[in-house]
Amino acid sequence: MKFILFIILFISIFACNRHTGNKILQDRMDSLESKLANTYKPGFGEFMSGIQAHHSKLWFAGQNENWKLADFEVHEIMEAIEAIQKYQTERKESRMIGMINPALDSISNAIQQKNAALFKSSYTLLTNTCNNCHRAADFEFNVVKIPETQPFSNQDFKISK
Repeated sequence: MKFILFIILFISIFACNRHTGNKILQDRMDSLESKLANTYKPGFGEFMSGIQAHHSKLWFAGQNENWKLADFEVHEIMEAIEAIQKYQTERKESRMIGMINPALDSISNAIQQKNAALFKSSYTLLTNTCNNCHRAADFEFNVVKIPETQPFSNQDFKISK
């Protein structure tokens, strides 16, 4: 009889500990989910502002035939597009942004060839594609153009020697 009582007591203690362990685990999961839900996520406009800066810098790098800098800037734009697709999945603009990829491929090709004329036409294609996407997403009021002045007075776009 003592043996049966011991087994019942052991099972009861084990069951209580298991419930407590599950509760602790659930509380921890709830805490992590709450932290994840409140983690900072850049807004769509922040991504677009970054792209705008790289778009401008890309132009001046290409105009100065600084192909390494141009390659860097086009890849920065590509990374921002990927981040939009990863972090802004709920936006319709995110589902449309892939339309820019052929223009990015074109300008990347021009940079690899170090072809200034192809760069200019590819850059125009990129700029027009940005505007086409803006129109398709009902942001037609946001018109992108080829920059006229350097955006950053503290950066030299010429090839360093």
